[in-house]
Amino acid sequence: SEKVDFGCTCWLSLHLTNCLRICLWRRGNKSMKKYEIVGYEPLVNILKELIQKKQYHVLQMINSETINLYWEIGEEIYRRQEENAGEIYCTGAAKELQKEFPGAKGYSAANLWRMRNFYLTYRDSAKLAPMVREISRSNNVVIMEKCKDDLQREFYIQMTKRYG
Repeated sequence: SEKVDFGCTCWLSLHLTNCLRICLWRRGNKSMKKYEIVGYEPLVNILKELIQKKQYHVLQMINSETINLYWEIGEEIYRRQEENAGEIYCTGAAKELQKEFPGAKGYSAANLWRMRNFYLTYRDSAKLAPMVREISRSNNVVIMEKCKDDLQREFYIQMTKRYG
């Protein structure tokens, strides 16, 4: 088959090339079978990059919302603890949550207690509270449990954001 290279380098040219191919195909142009249009690789590369950026953005949003969820759970457990025995509530709540969400992980009594500690660790820090939403829960747990003060936590959160 004969190749037709439109020499497309910009997105608009690529888009128009693709539109031409679609129009010819829709009209039933028999000559389309003997011509193969090339030069769409730059468009594919642009689309791949867009898809990858959006996938990464979605993962960041999911992480941020998960951290928000853990924050709110920790806050609620802390409030209940002030009223009654929070640790007892964690055990019972964990059992119920595991029944309600059987495929979900992370709702054990120990993890609910970590969520409480997470909330308590960062609730009074206007600087660190927003930063913890930018790194994963597992990194947050390690930093929270290993670091002794906010200065150390800030350093390790920044390093985690920068280097992963």
